[in-house]
Amino acid sequence: MKISNPALGLVLSGGGARGAYQVGVCRAIAEIVPESGPFPIYSGTSAGAVNAVVLASHANHFAHGVERLEHFWGRLTCAQVYRTDSLTLMLSALRWLLSVGSGGLLPVAPPALLDNRPLRHLLETSIQWSALQERIAARDLQGVAVTASAYQRASAVSFFQATDAVQPWQRSRRIGQPVTLSPDHVLASAALPLLFPAEAVGHEYYGDGGMRLKAPLSPAIHLGAERILVIGTRDDRPDPAPLEPMAYPRPASIGGYLLDTVFMDSLEADLARARRTNQLLAAMTPQQREASGLRQLQTLVIKPSRDLRELTAAHAKRMPLAVRLLLRALGGWGRDWRMASYLLFEAPYLHDLMALGYEDGCRARARLEAFLQG
Repeated sequence: MKISNPALGLVLSGGGARGAYQVGVCRAIAEIVPESGPFPIYSGTSAGAVNAVVLASHANHFAHGVERLEHFWGRLTCAQVYRTDSLTLMLSALRWLLSVGSGGLLPVAPPALLDNRPLRHLLETSIQWSALQERIAARDLQGVAVTASAYQRASAVSFFQATDAVQPWQRSRRIGQPVTLSPDHVLASAALPLLFPAEAVGHEYYGDGGMRLKAPLSPAIHLGAERILVIGTRDDRPDPAPLEPMAYPRPASIGGYLLDTVFMDSLEADLARARRTNQLLAAMTPQQREASGLRQLQTLVIKPSRDLRELTAAHAKRMPLAVRLLLRALGGWGRDWRMASYLLFEAPYLHDLMALGYEDGCRARARLEAFLQG
């Protein structure tokens, strides 16, 4: 048995371009742990799915996996994730108008606002997919899960690649399905609703995993984790109440609010459930604990120490002109940078996110060391 700590898992939430923050935190972790790497279990959603697969493919050398992620995010542009040319975006808008104007009689509406076909090429060429099974066979990796939302079944499907000891699972609206992971599964997990088109896997279409995954810790638990480090992509400070009447929310403001809900609110609720379960178990006798079938779950959460919209505002003008015009038309420019913070895949912004993640990771070094050492 080569895996030294089979119960330790890393959960990476979604967040579009905000996923670069997780890379910075992982850099801080890489300075704490030995080269072999601490995590045999990875679970990711949306942008977190990309990070999880890359790290899992280097489960025998965590620091090298982090370097690969830094290379991946550090040179990224919006055009490598979705098409940013004016013609494509104008045709997309025109097709929406024709579809609405015809009352749906003309089947011309595009599948989404943005065309993310460039992302498929990036995933195919940047990730060593065959290395996942190699790491499992070498006993460096216990399992990795990528979660997407199945539109037809209205369920969260966690596609996982793991050792034979990990069995498929089925809970209420949550399914664990063994597969050989591919770009299809990550694209499905990262298909932000309305922004990116749904991805076909098998006979069904899938969207972003955060939409249906009401228990974000569960895939890692099913893979065997009893201690889970979570890296989020949103700070937990609520916005202050307005001091004067606000303008009516525009579509982009509502969309950004929904993305915040998709990526973080379910995670907060799941962490609260884990804390309550731990408290319940602590009050039980050993016999009651054994009869309950429940088990203690240790968690540690690292989140941004700053509102990432502040960084977005500083870099927003780096967005391609056509995307800026689209966001302006949707009301997502200048007032609320939520939507832009998910779509700003430009290296200077991503470098600042990684730097913030590294600072937050270093600030939490004592807690990380204690947690990783059990």
